[in-house]
Amino acid sequence: MAEKTNISICLGSSCFAHGNNINLKFIQDYLKENNLNADVDFKGQLCSGLCGEGPIVTINDEVYKGVDKIKLAEILDKTFKHQ
Repeated sequence: MAEKTNISICLGSSCFAHGNNINLKFIQDYLKENNLNADVDFKGQLCSGLCGEGPIVTINDEVYKGVDKIKLAEILDKTFKHQ
């Protein structure tokens, strides 16, 4: 069985207010639309400690900073199109 992709989204107040509130829904919708829910461990986390560089999304231990919906779409496409 293939290993699951791990996605973690910072839900600390700074990241949440600066866009992860939107990114959270975007990721949920992306996973559902692409039938990826069973292949992904998606969770929220408290403050990642990178408040000045947020919103923060981590995929398989790679930290993405300053993530907006456009950047997030590119990251998710790159992550899942190469598996």
